[in-house]
Amino acid sequence: MSEHPIEGEEQQPHLLLVDDDTTFTRVMMRAMTRRGFRVSCASSAKEGLELALQDVPDYAVLDLKMEGDSGLVLLPKLLELDSEMRVLILTGYSSIATAVEAIKRGACNYLCKPADADDVLTALLSEHVDLNSLVPDNPMSVDRLQWEHIQRVLSENDGNISATARALGMHRRTLQRKLQKRPVRR
Repeated sequence: MSEHPIEGEEQQPHLLLVDDDTTFTRVMMRAMTRRGFRVSCASSAKEGLELALQDVPDYAVLDLKMEGDSGLVLLPKLLELDSEMRVLILTGYSSIATAVEAIKRGACNYLCKPADADDVLTALLSEHVDLNSLVPDNPMSVDRLQWEHIQRVLSENDGNISATARALGMHRRTLQRKLQKRPVRR
């Protein structure tokens, strides 16, 4: 092994991208590679952790909702490997509750899909997260408030659907149907 790393290989920051949307992952991998990152991709939290154990990344972008463990479950495991790692939670199902939970668990930022590589890069490199910006100026609709409440209770129950349904006093299937719908805008 030489004293000087091969130009561009060791000096490139390592980005771990964990998302079950293969098209999004492929596009984001290409875009982040063009921006100077060495990118590893995984389609599940389990696979992401295995990759991180082999080669600890400097940055990670985690999808919130995936088959198996969510990005919120993977987040603290990655930070155990390197507490300085900058981890971004990316989601198509944004809620204030999950954003706050992601930040509490150590995420450097939280971003809603659709997001392009520039959005991801800005969020990863941003020094401050303004949680107040996640709270809208205008009041939410009743449907949106219900969505936020369900997300908060789901988060409190670590994503367990049965426990969340019991806590909300609703049938498990009803909760599953509500969770499969896209969140109400406002």
